[in-house]
Amino acid sequence: MSRSTISTFKLFELIPDAEAARKYLESHLWPNGALCPKCSKTDRVHSKKSGYYYCNECALVFTVRTGTIFERSHVPLHKWLYAMYLLVTARKGISSMQLAKEIGITQKSAWFVLQRLREACGNDPAMLKGVVEVDEVYLGGQEANKHMRKRLHGDRGLPEKVAIMGLREKNGRTKAIPMPATGAMVVEQLVLKNVETGSEIHTDEWNGYNRLGRSYRHRTCNHSKEEYVRNGVTTNSVESMFAVLRRGLHGVYHHASKKHMHRYVDEFSWRLNAGNVARHTTERLDSFVAVVTGRRITYKKLIKSASQSE
Repeated sequence: MSRSTISTFKLFELIPDAEAARKYLESHLWPNGALCPKCSKTDRVHSKKSGYYYCNECALVFTVRTGTIFERSHVPLHKWLYAMYLLVTARKGISSMQLAKEIGITQKSAWFVLQRLREACGNDPAMLKGVVEVDEVYLGGQEANKHMRKRLHGDRGLPEKVAIMGLREKNGRTKAIPMPATGAMVVEQLVLKNVETGSEIHTDEWNGYNRLGRSYRHRTCNHSKEEYVRNGVTTNSVESMFAVLRRGLHGVYHHASKKHMHRYVDEFSWRLNAGNVARHTTERLDSFVAVVTGRRITYKKLIKSASQSE
């Protein structure tokens, strides 16, 4: 086995039950003692029984779950950590059906657990810099596999898919972002929001990238002429990220709705960054735990229709 990976058996030795999982989470989320999620103080907090704490400042009773993706979940904490382990070690992800079998919960609960975990993977504030490859892909299922009545529902008779922009630093971080539209102004705004101005941008020769030269050193290669590397300019790296994303969506998840697509691409981006296989499994788990606070999402919000969300 790779030196950067621990086995499932070893994980169960480290975190055998819910109590061990609670102590693990507390040691990572509260390195200086129990922290009140309301006033962010530790000096007026005292311990109650069974992992409960009381803040004298706020008169609040809380646990390590409060204010995190675990809040109000009936799934034991060691099962949550095992789900994290599976998500960071499965290159192409894990389906809710498989997770349900692995940790002994219903498929509905497993889907909710995975969506909460994906929610924690989002909102990466880091700005990319240096040489950054940018490309786009359309996701949403293969038309040949759809029922005829479900085909060609998009604008102007085009397949109804989600446009995803991929951005990848040379030997660095990765981002993937659903695009609300595919015009040049939208492309420019998304790149400006995620890449430091003055960086070098590599793209193909699609017209949607024409405005990038105003804020970046923009260099291109011409895919229509089967030109995939020109004078060091390529988008091969970001396209390899799309290849992993496609294999996961088609081979493991099979279907990701337009409403939830951003969470799936956040999961794959996170796995390529903090969840990189070059890092030890325990380090990847630690990084996952570090982003669980303030990212709670309710089941009601998850299942709310797009029209109700607006």
